[in-house]
Amino acid sequence: MSAPAEIVEGQPSAERGSPQFEVAHHFDSADTQFDAGRMGVWLFLVTEILLFGGLFCTFAVFRSWYFEDFVEAHHHLNKVMGGANTLVLIGSSLTMALAVRAAQMTDKKQTTRMLVITLLCAATFLVVKYFEYSAKFEHGLLPGAYFHGEGFQGTHAGVFFAIYFLMTGVHGLHVLIGMGLITWMLIRNLRGDFSSRYYAPVENVGLYWHLVDLVWIYLFPLLYLVG
Repeated sequence: MSAPAEIVEGQPSAERGSPQFEVAHHFDSADTQFDAGRMGVWLFLVTEILLFGGLFCTFAVFRSWYFEDFVEAHHHLNKVMGGANTLVLIGSSLTMALAVRAAQMTDKKQTTRMLVITLLCAATFLVVKYFEYSAKFEHGLLPGAYFHGEGFQGTHAGVFFAIYFLMTGVHGLHVLIGMGLITWMLIRNLRGDFSSRYYAPVENVGLYWHLVDLVWIYLFPLLYLVG
């Protein structure tokens, strides 16, 4: 059975402790636990970068093989919807950063407000993506062998849409996971868990959300603008 967690009273560090911050038995101090948690988040983000990096490489390889087909197919993506979603996610990245700042300042109401706006932006992104996907299904712009779109000169447009749905689908899954994490941070904030002395979870979720936004900033021009 593991030893009970140590309760740190009045931890002096501005970030690491709180009046009732629990330090697990295998850490020497709240500082060590905080640094280990942040390192774990960064290592996780590196694996996410490797995942999306592999998808980007896949796109580059197939684009080099079927360049003309990819250029033709990308004109059938809705640049207005893609651009709108880009603005929405950039805005959500700003509100997430403001939520972290508010938590650092022990501003519970502002933290709640910014987390809610971030959630609304994420939901807006998925709603727009739903309508965009619906249009693709309606016109037969489907992956691989399921592709039956009309008016295409090339024969490999289905490959483009297979990669399109794979990359945007994986990214959309990350948006859903991010919404779940932000919701959990919102619940904890309403409970009064965060203050200027303890806000690491909000900061870590913010790092994840910034990565989700950054990936889309690469996906949008890659798929919608240059094919």
